[in-house]
Amino acid sequence: MPSHFPTNPTSTPSPNSDNPTSSSDNSNPARSPETTPSEMWNYLWIPFLIALSKELSLAKAQSPILLPSQLGVGPSDSSSTRCTALDPKLNYRPVIGILSHPGDGASGRLSNASTASYIAASYVKFVESAGARVIPLIYNEPPDVLFQKLNLVNGVLFTGGWAKSGLYYDIVERIFQKIIEKNDAGDHFPLYATCLGFELLTMIISKNKEILESFSAENMASTLQFTENTIIEGTVFQRFPPDLLKKLSTDCIVMQNHAYGISPERLQENPNLSSFFKILTTSTDKDNKVYVSTVHAYSYPVTAFQWHPEKNVFEWGSPMIPHSEDAIQVTQHVANFLVSEARKSLNRPPVRKVLDNLIYNYSPTFCGKAGTGFDEVYIFTQPPLAHL
Repeated sequence: MPSHFPTNPTSTPSPNSDNPTSSSDNSNPARSPETTPSEMWNYLWIPFLIALSKELSLAKAQSPILLPSQLGVGPSDSSSTRCTALDPKLNYRPVIGILSHPGDGASGRLSNASTASYIAASYVKFVESAGARVIPLIYNEPPDVLFQKLNLVNGVLFTGGWAKSGLYYDIVERIFQKIIEKNDAGDHFPLYATCLGFELLTMIISKNKEILESFSAENMASTLQFTENTIIEGTVFQRFPPDLLKKLSTDCIVMQNHAYGISPERLQENPNLSSFFKILTTSTDKDNKVYVSTVHAYSYPVTAFQWHPEKNVFEWGSPMIPHSEDAIQVTQHVANFLVSEARKSLNRPPVRKVLDNLIYNYSPTFCGKAGTGFDEVYIFTQPPLAHL
């Protein structure tokens, strides 16, 4: 057996040093020391643990989904059919008012009437998908009729569009003031403002009709970048799964379609805006300019989007609209939050008046064959069907 210790170079040659066999042995390359058991383990334990980890991961992935009864969770009496009582403070039949916008939504192809207004059906479906019904708030109907309808709903949605002046601006401002009054009086009354709706709120709250800036964000999908140290509890993003929140920042799964907006710097510089809204997300336009894309009011259930949460599921006119499973989840979570907020409203209007004013009293018009714009719109040209 070879020695495990170094040979002393000054040692005296052995008497057998002249032996040819010994000479031959000395000419072979030096042999490696024998590997000890502890050294062998050092080489083997890492691959072993990696293989074990893969086996455990595979077993976990293939494990069956167990029902509560199989996990020993739930009522001890498996024959019980009693359901958990609903919260009596919540309204499980909420109604959302959607404000109509001037025009026919199709550049005059459907109606040239100067008094025409419309609501894209995607907004209606958006609200209905989360468990609420819709009453159209027709912007140019008699004000007393319009504001009586406001008393039949549990929340309001301002849509996208182009009108930033005249009667439409005035009505948006008056409705916004009523919403603030309702909340100040103790009724939890939410407002969603999309695209133009956000822009109008920016102008109204800032008391500056020239505050908006130009951006190149028409017909494009984008990401949402959360501001540093954003707290999402109590906001539209609070129920988003962690993986979807992450994808909002990496994948283009929200739809933008606007030429105006406001930068984070300008919003923060205006004391009226910065004290009313906290910035949740920003986005970047085609020229790499950053604009505010989502805000939430500090003291009111008011959320505004520069993007279009309704389009991912319910609009097909542009190939830029994202329709991936993640994009669909975004739409659904945003709709769910609006309706969950509306359920907190104390308003319990007469059932018959609600039925007489629901959007079911109107029929949508299909305009998707044009290949651009909305797929369906509700057009209001005749005297409203209100029974108030």
